[in-house]
Amino acid sequence: MEPLFREARQSRIFEDVVEQIEEAILQGRLKAGDRLPAERDLKDMLKTSRSTLREALRVLEQKGLIEIRLGTGGGAVVKAVSSDQISQSLGLLIRSQQVSLGQLAEFRERFEGDVVELAASRAGKTDLDTLRDYLRQAARYAAGGDENLEDFLEVDKKIHLLFAHMTRNPIYISILRTVHDNINLFFKRYLIMATREMEENLSDLYDVAAAIEQKDGGKARELLQAHVRRFNSYMERHPKAGRPGTNGNST
Repeated sequence: MEPLFREARQSRIFEDVVEQIEEAILQGRLKAGDRLPAERDLKDMLKTSRSTLREALRVLEQKGLIEIRLGTGGGAVVKAVSSDQISQSLGLLIRSQQVSLGQLAEFRERFEGDVVELAASRAGKTDLDTLRDYLRQAARYAAGGDENLEDFLEVDKKIHLLFAHMTRNPIYISILRTVHDNINLFFKRYLIMATREMEENLSDLYDVAAAIEQKDGGKARELLQAHVRRFNSYMERHPKAGRPGTNGNST
């Protein structure tokens, strides 16, 4: 039987220890719930020091690949690999002001264009029924005026995430959820969203939904991209949007 780990390359020992354990998890040789060998055994397998091994395990824990449990019966336990790790990294990138309004709009325009184009070809009856229900909710909130803005934005988010679910592709779903989990940061800073803007937003969503129902992916893409461009232009007009360090288009 092939050994789980080999002696780490001494020229880059820390990186090699991390990579070996990471690959064992990602390739399924170590599965969720499995315990890594005891520290002493791991140290002997990898021919590394205790301090290097412990630092490597801390890195793997930060990546969300293992959990370090203390006490009797503790040790390093493999965690299930999920999209959460990617989502957290992307969320941090957005929130840390390393993404400008223009960069986010550029990404959304292309990415969400792909999403709705696929949604138009893959949406089922249940999807469309749910979409109509969300649109009715959004219309009620828009009709209620500014005081319903938070509720309106929450339904708006649900609609965009539903478009992603229609693709039946977990990568689209995960990335779009991350973007919309963090995009409110931009809305709160730069978007003046009164009744007129809510009604305009809702009109755009009705049009995209109609194109999806008609299975016209090209039209859905064009409508969604125009929607993103227009609302990004509103945010870019905000006095703070162009100042360095305020997450505008300055880099």
